[in-house]
Amino acid sequence: MLVLARLQFAITAIAHFLFVALTLGLVTYLVVMQTRWAITGKEAHRRQTRFWGQLYVINYALGIGTGIVMEFQFGLTWSGLTHFVGNVFGAPLAIETLVAFFAESTLLGLWIFGWNRMGRVTHTVMLWLVALTAYSSVFFVLTANGFLNHPVGYEMKDGEARLTDFTALLTNSNALSAAFHILAAAVVTGSFFIIAVSAWHLRKRTGHDEFFWSSMKLALPLTPVFILVTASLGGLQIGHSVKQTPTKYGERSDRAQDMVETFTQKFGPDNYFPPGFSQTAEFVMIIPALFMMLIAVIGVLFMIKRNLIRRKVLLWLLTAALVLPYVSNISGWIFREVGRQPWAVYGLLKTEDAVTPGLGYGTVLTSLLVFGTLVVVLLVVDWALLLRFARRGPDGSHLGRTPGETSAEAPDLPDLPQQASARSSASSSAPTF
Repeated sequence: MLVLARLQFAITAIAHFLFVALTLGLVTYLVVMQTRWAITGKEAHRRQTRFWGQLYVINYALGIGTGIVMEFQFGLTWSGLTHFVGNVFGAPLAIETLVAFFAESTLLGLWIFGWNRMGRVTHTVMLWLVALTAYSSVFFVLTANGFLNHPVGYEMKDGEARLTDFTALLTNSNALSAAFHILAAAVVTGSFFIIAVSAWHLRKRTGHDEFFWSSMKLALPLTPVFILVTASLGGLQIGHSVKQTPTKYGERSDRAQDMVETFTQKFGPDNYFPPGFSQTAEFVMIIPALFMMLIAVIGVLFMIKRNLIRRKVLLWLLTAALVLPYVSNISGWIFREVGRQPWAVYGLLKTEDAVTPGLGYGTVLTSLLVFGTLVVVLLVVDWALLLRFARRGPDGSHLGRTPGETSAEAPDLPDLPQQASARSSASSSAPTF
């Protein structure tokens, strides 16, 4: 039953993180795109914001469902955790709900429906606020998660953890280092998403060469920088983690055996080292990052004199590379969470004691099947819609459409490249590629 409960939370948490990584990455680039439009007033920047903004809204809307499902489990299968540390753990989660679900969604609604109704500056400010509330949401979630990995700012009273120092909770080095690392990784994910879609259109010659070349010029040169930043912040996070959760690193940590002896004296004999696949996850996290750096650097080098446009193999590789940041993100999250085992709250509460008392095998299996199916359906629908609207290009954008503006529905998608290429050839005497 414990295995099923953990598997259920792992599936929903990973699924939700897939949405979050892209949402955070895209909104960062959207802020840049729309700010350029607000300053220059150029229609090219407006079209760019509308196209990528529509993909962002799709991912954001469907990701909400996975977040609700994930938090629902705290009351269903993990009430032992909420009773033990709810006074501490619940505070940042409550703030996150108010900030993310209410403030961020309200501001996003104003941004979505404020096209052609607000001034450029006011409308851009709305998007800046959406991004800031999204970042703060990550901070408060990682504040709660950081407490599970490195408990601070609390005291034990009547068998429960009580919050005594909210400042210590907010400044937990375990949480701060993880938050910055995850935000940087999310920007890398957004970068590769923009690069992948742009590379597909450039390779297929869909007739929007300048549009997607402009998007490529924005994302690709910054990608190696963000990968280096992510790796550096990851190293900083490991520096804190080795001291705070030494058993996660096994024999690589000098303090691990001492910590095991301490746990044994306090809680009795047990296996206080995490499963071996947590170390594998750490390795899997690093390998895709190396490939991402290699591909991004090669892509930047071929951008000189637009040589990249003529390299179809490289464009195909840039499209396929979209899977790499997701593999790295998931592996990193598995390493962080599984590496904490067998603890739900490191050094305080074992995972087996965090499960809801009296919870039946059938109940957990049923919720696993229901929630698992739900998040899989949301993921499939999300990527189906992203693929559909990404392939349509900027002319198929519904977001921010002005009154009387028509949208290219493109019912026959497989013929898009040939039709667009023919239009491009007919309208220009000089070849684009």
